Amino acid sequence: MRKIILLLIGISIISCKNTKKENLTAASEDLEPKIILYVLDGGTIQVNKLELFSQDTTYQGQSKALLSPYYIISHPKGTLMWDAGLSESLVGLKEPYETPDGGFSMSRKDSLINQLAAIGLSIESFDYIALSHHHADHTGHANLMKNATWLVQENEFNAIAGDSAKVKDPAVKDLTKVEILNGDYDVFNDGMVVIKSMPGHTIGHQVLYLELGLEQPILLTGDLYHFEENRKNKIVPSFNYNVEQTLKSMNDFEAFAREKNAIVIIQHSSKDFNRLKELLNN
Repeated sequence: MRKIILLLIGISIISCKNTKKENLTAASEDLEPKIILYVLDGGTIQVNKLELFSQDTTYQGQSKALLSPYYIISHPKGTLMWDAGLSESLVGLKEPYETPDGGFSMSRKDSLINQLAAIGLSIESFDYIALSHHHADHTGHANLMKNATWLVQENEFNAIAGDSAKVKDPAVKDLTKVEILNGDYDVFNDGMVVIKSMPGHTIGHQVLYLELGLEQPILLTGDLYHFEENRKNKIVPSFNYNVEQTLKSMNDFEAFAREKNAIVIIQHSSKDFNRLKELLNN
């Protein structure tokens, strides 16, 4: 009987030790810094001439509403802004601004400063800014981020801001702290936030891979695709820099997405905007 009692006491002690160890592990995991992704509204684009988004007449006579979000990645080693929405000059306009050719109507509801304040951040909170590319619906408030380091592919920088640029883009003129990239770039050197070079839409277009602790990683497309049909059918917009490069990037992107079992988020898609918000809130 004495042996049985001692055995039960021993089992009880081991069980308590294991429980304490599990509790300490859980507490340690709770205290471990996490990567947080914020999805913010950078405006809306009404495409009045959707045929611009193909090389032929595929979308002739059609129109489509696209979103222009931007993203904030808060990492234990720093904070990154991905893209910068539409121009803040649109904030407060009673009617959307229509481009002279009638192709697009654009609007933006709120400023960067207001949106950052709502999540407890300020312009000074950022270590890095990276733009998927230099088109105006992605560079809107970029110049406000002058204290952050701009992560940009070398050929993109040379085309829009370097000494060899024929015309320098005023949307990035205040981004004087620059880190030049040549290909893929692991922002925090841990595989969690990785810029992937995917040229074609522009000469130095890039996309963003994120490991957020979700069941699957996230891939933000930039403008490799603008909406679901273009991804499904690999349709290249008429205004892309290089068609062959775009198609190669599409193939490389899809192969990478399959390899990582990633959730692909088309940045201009309202469906994917809501889908990502739902994923982050669960």
